Amino acid sequence: MTSIFDQYEQASQVSQRSVPASEQMTSSGYINMQLNDNTPMFSKQKMNFNPSDLITHIAVSSDYLVLAMANGKLFRLDLKMPGQHEEIHYTKFVQPNTKLTSIFLDPLGYHLLMAFTPRNKDSNPELVYLHRKSSKLKAVTKSRNYEVTEVGWNYENKSINTTGPILLGTSQGHILETELETDSDKMFTASQQYWRQLPNYLPIYGGKEIDGLIFDIGKGQDTPITGIQFHRVANTTKYFVFVTTPTRLYQFIGHAMITDDKPSLQSIFYSYLTTPETGFQEIPSTLKYSKLQFYFDKTNTPKTFAWLTEPGIFYGQLDPSSQQNSNSLFTQSELINYPSNGTDSKDNTPLSFVLTEFHALLMYSDRVKAVSLLNQELVYEDKYSEVHGKLKNIVKDPIRRTIWAVTGTAVFRYKVSREERNVWRIYSDKEQFDLAKQYCQNNPAFIDIINVKQAELLFAKGDYEKSAEIYAETQSSFETVCLKFLEVEQVNALKVYLGTRLNALDDDKTLISMIVIWMTELYLSQLGTLRRTGKEDSQEYHKIQSDFEVFLLQPKVVKCMQHIKPVVYDLMSSHGDKQNLIKLTVINEDYENVVAQIIYKKSYMEALKMLQTLKKSDLFYQFAPSLIEEIPKQTVNALIAQGPSLSPSKLLPAFLSCKNDEAHVTEIIRYLEFMLQNFNVKDRAIHNYLLTLYVEYDQQALMRYLARQGQELTMVNYDVHYALRLCREKGLSEACVKLSALLGLWESAAELALEVDVSLAKSLADMPDDISLQRRLWLGIAEHVITKNQDIKEAMSLLGECPLIKIEDILPFFSDVVTIDHFREPICQSLQEYNNQIEELKAEMEDATKSAEFVRSEIHSFRGRSVLVSVVDVCCLCDIALLLRPFYLFPCGHRFHGDCLLAEMQPILTPARRKKITDIQRQLAVLPNIELSTVTSSGLPLREALRNEVDDIVASECVFCGEHMIACIDKPFIADEDWDRVMKEWE
Repeated sequence: MTSIFDQYEQASQVSQRSVPASEQMTSSGYINMQLNDNTPMFSKQKMNFNPSDLITHIAVSSDYLVLAMANGKLFRLDLKMPGQHEEIHYTKFVQPNTKLTSIFLDPLGYHLLMAFTPRNKDSNPELVYLHRKSSKLKAVTKSRNYEVTEVGWNYENKSINTTGPILLGTSQGHILETELETDSDKMFTASQQYWRQLPNYLPIYGGKEIDGLIFDIGKGQDTPITGIQFHRVANTTKYFVFVTTPTRLYQFIGHAMITDDKPSLQSIFYSYLTTPETGFQEIPSTLKYSKLQFYFDKTNTPKTFAWLTEPGIFYGQLDPSSQQNSNSLFTQSELINYPSNGTDSKDNTPLSFVLTEFHALLMYSDRVKAVSLLNQELVYEDKYSEVHGKLKNIVKDPIRRTIWAVTGTAVFRYKVSREERNVWRIYSDKEQFDLAKQYCQNNPAFIDIINVKQAELLFAKGDYEKSAEIYAETQSSFETVCLKFLEVEQVNALKVYLGTRLNALDDDKTLISMIVIWMTELYLSQLGTLRRTGKEDSQEYHKIQSDFEVFLLQPKVVKCMQHIKPVVYDLMSSHGDKQNLIKLTVINEDYENVVAQIIYKKSYMEALKMLQTLKKSDLFYQFAPSLIEEIPKQTVNALIAQGPSLSPSKLLPAFLSCKNDEAHVTEIIRYLEFMLQNFNVKDRAIHNYLLTLYVEYDQQALMRYLARQGQELTMVNYDVHYALRLCREKGLSEACVKLSALLGLWESAAELALEVDVSLAKSLADMPDDISLQRRLWLGIAEHVITKNQDIKEAMSLLGECPLIKIEDILPFFSDVVTIDHFREPICQSLQEYNNQIEELKAEMEDATKSAEFVRSEIHSFRGRSVLVSVVDVCCLCDIALLLRPFYLFPCGHRFHGDCLLAEMQPILTPARRKKITDIQRQLAVLPNIELSTVTSSGLPLREALRNEVDDIVASECVFCGEHMIACIDKPFIADEDWDRVMKEWE
């Protein structure tokens, strides 16, 4: 089925769009772009249905259209089903001599109210209700004393059977609260109604007909209510109410009482009954009418409002939640003047209007005009032909947001296409740049125009740095912008512009390099100027220095520096800025150049301090030869401060290349000793070099070093053969003794030690672990002492120091002239020791004899031992009679069949024993039963010998009380591989 929106005819009248000449926008970097959208913002469609008579009233909501006609009929049409319309005679349901003044349709499109006014004094005003699914009108009886001029619908109502609480405004200025239902028996249920009686503002209770309160907004005068709206404030119990009369706009806000999830709005007006009249906006007018319109956002929340008055449209933003001004619910309000018709001012006032997000469509008797709410410019004008008659009304579907205009004979639908298209330009002209950017649809050309205009405005106001930030986001000429800031000598703003442009660049290496060099020059110039004026410690200097350091650390700048380092180094050198030069080398990791330059100038301490600051080991290795040659003590202090971060082996070339005088050698030894003692350096080259220095310059330190290294050949860190060769060349006998002993050359070490000191030889003789070697060394010492000195007392003392040698061992070393009297005491002592050893041997022999006799008696007793086996005895493994098969009987009393015991022992035997059992069983199986001639070496037949071997393996111990059972004490009763199976059996 063809939609009614597609079934329209081209309007016969000409619609023209007024295009105001706006001022020339600031040019942007985008050229030859179409900035204007030529699609009409407002277009009109005539609907293709013809009413049966002249149209007098219209109401549209939720795609449901209701027309009232002069012949007393209602035309109802569901716009979703355009072929099914309905006409109803309403005059037969109302009092005679009444005139239809207004029709009101709720947001759902289900509840219709029709207000009638009497034509003479004999009739009463009347309010009639009609449900969408009914064709029978019902009078609202309790409203017959009131001429309803406006209805405030409940936008939160979702029921099609009831209107929910609604507000009614009357021609006398009364506000009534009521609720209508579609019940067949009870078509109307009235909740409380209010009025306010002046001058005391107290509620006055009526009689039986009106059983509620009436709020009188007209102070007792007939002041018609021309508009009424109420809405909840963001998920609270607070509601606000807007009410308009021809000259006033009233605001009410308060908490409603919630009963059965329905608000009772009477409490909102309580505080206004007893307080002075406040909270209204008054605009003088001679008109008898006005109109109130709200614009709702996508969440169906009121966003803006407009009130049509004689001077103009009073327009404002709604913000009931903030309530910064307790007397006003709206902000940013203004009076929008009507576009001039060139005629009388009375004809200049619209008859009606509708509100969109950014425009107001004004309806006159013969035309419709669209005025911008932002700049009050006329953007659209549509003149109607006299063929269709005069315009009766223009309305807006609050749910579908469609706009409808009706004349006496036709209905038109207005289409709004991208009405926000020029909003960005208007906000830009009003210097509201953030809002302008929100409405430019991310169009880069529009954003560029806005940014250029904002930047120029800030530049004109003197806010240069903010202007620079925004200029950097535009497509404006780079050179032009830079010259603007240079002309006014705004270096900081220029840096901001260059920095922002730098951040936005990606692959333009040339421009990036240029900006980095330029910004570096700007920073260095500012810092140099402050240093020359003595402001190096000022806050301004530190701020610029900090910004410069942050700039140098930017990843893009660091990457660019790899290509332009020479240029930047020359810049810093020309400005004499050594501090930043060092920092830049740290960032670029280009330290070699600077350090080499400082050493070339013979500023060795400065170079050393820089190396300590940089903490780069490669640079220490590179420049250590020069520094240790010139300042050895300070260099070694710096090396020690670096600790394990430097490798001593990599510093050896520096140590070897310097002078071999005492000053240099002492410092080198100090460094090497520090590394060995604190960081346990085990590099053999380092130890050999230190040992060489000890041999050459400090023999006492050499002996301490050898003692610390110990006497374990595999544990020392130096080359022992190399050390021994050096010590022999220098004649260091004591060191040679230690080194020879370390190599296992005990005899030669002992001979060399005897040449140095006998006590050294004695200490050496006790070092070997071999007793015989110790004895030989001690005999050599004794021979040396006796043959050289013939000192009997000293020789006798050797016997006390070493128990390994006896008097008889050293007697051959004495000469024949020595008498025995000198050895009487040692000889007697030796003989006494031999006598004691003989007595100990005798006691041991007697103990051995007694043990042998005990063993013999035990063996003899076992020969007569027997065990009685009963016929009823069973095998301990299979519980079958024992005598049925060959069996084993153990002294502990356990009995086993031979085959049962073998099967039990198989799993616990070692693999070798299991293999041997298998081999023996195979031999027994192939051996003839009558084979007796084969005899083994033991004199037993082969079969008997094989069985004895099986017995020795299987029956070596009882399986229940032997060592195997003790070893299995911690073995679980159920093996891991059988656990799941056993658990299932128990289940």
